[in-house]
Amino acid sequence: MRPILIALGLAVLAWVLVIGDLIRRHRPLWHWYLIGYPATACRVVLTWRKVAVLNDLTVAKRPPRGLLGDLVVKGDPLRPVAPRTSFPRATRMGLTVLVRLHAGQTPATFLKAADAFVHAWKVHAVRVTSPERGLVMLTATATDPLQQPGLASAPAELLSALIGVLESGGAWVMNLRMVPHWLIAGATRSGKSTLLARLITQLAPQPVALVGIDCKGGMELGLFADRLSALATCRREAVAILSALVVDMQDRMSACRSAGVRSIWELPDKVRPVPVVVIVDEIAELYLSDGTRESKAEAEQCSTLLLRIGQLGAALGLHLVVAGQRVGSDLGPGVTALRAQLGGRICHRVNDPATAEMTLGDLNKDAVAVAQSITAEERGVAVCTGPDGGWSRARSHLTPTEQAVSTARKYAATAPELPAVNRALEVPEGESK
Repeated sequence: MRPILIALGLAVLAWVLVIGDLIRRHRPLWHWYLIGYPATACRVVLTWRKVAVLNDLTVAKRPPRGLLGDLVVKGDPLRPVAPRTSFPRATRMGLTVLVRLHAGQTPATFLKAADAFVHAWKVHAVRVTSPERGLVMLTATATDPLQQPGLASAPAELLSALIGVLESGGAWVMNLRMVPHWLIAGATRSGKSTLLARLITQLAPQPVALVGIDCKGGMELGLFADRLSALATCRREAVAILSALVVDMQDRMSACRSAGVRSIWELPDKVRPVPVVVIVDEIAELYLSDGTRESKAEAEQCSTLLLRIGQLGAALGLHLVVAGQRVGSDLGPGVTALRAQLGGRICHRVNDPATAEMTLGDLNKDAVAVAQSITAEERGVAVCTGPDGGWSRARSHLTPTEQAVSTARKYAATAPELPAVNRALEVPEGESK
């Protein structure tokens, strides 16, 4: 009888494991709430005091007796007391724990202990934030949601592009109305070009003029020329386009001043100028020179014109999306000044720490280390800043080149005309481009 019961128990256990594996693969959310969350919550509760002691998150409580001033004469040894925590609260992607700090503690010590929490709780990552004074929020992510990112949903808005998914599982959205200018850094094959293709695909159906500046002969942005209102393939053309946009920007200022408003979005729909998004691929090509006077003059012009659009363009419907493999002060002082105007930051895998520091360092020091940890296998993964000033890991939705080109051709007829820009690009007869 006993062997039969043992065999029956093993069969039931095997059946439970098989069912659990099927649920984990086909219904990961159910698996997390039914199995993953209870097990992880138990680990959090059982290991909290030990992790706090080992990572200097405790304070020493003096014994109630046996003291002569501050000298322990007789009695119990000093007891380390861990900060009080709430019971772990389940989320779709993991759990959260609220910690009440002891007097004198700061969130910095918990930031240093983030890796210890990851290993003790057996989760993918732990983020440390401080929602209010005296409290720390530990957000644990059970698994990496960016390994197989599904495209989250987001409401369609003008100048808003659904790029991919955040590490939290939410939608990664680039909203140019909320954050008007963006800086995108990334090494070769890091996913930067895929992100730009996704951005153009999302903006193509909208009543927005797209202007491309690709000084690599148009190899990247030239694929979407059907939808672009203008395309510069060399620095001379870039100077012409940017100069025309600056002149157009002054006309928009005059229109706003005459109407007594502070931005084009306050103008009536019938007289509102079309929004313009300037996409620059490889910013270094605009700033580097070969040492000649003409080359230096062109680089200075590009620097000045981009900076003027960055400073004044937000309220006038002119937006910058600047991308590059290498973004550093060695390109010239104009790059640092331009960076200050680019409030949105996206950093893929980069080849040098200086680029990650240049992209994210002035906004979030912690994000720099996270960006440097992105591996070559994680194509499309990036660290992006949010409108609230925070940061998150994210992954852009894979948009094949054929799909992006097809979308550009589909909406080619809707590309707004920019007469002033087109006139600036006209080359006199007999002069080569």
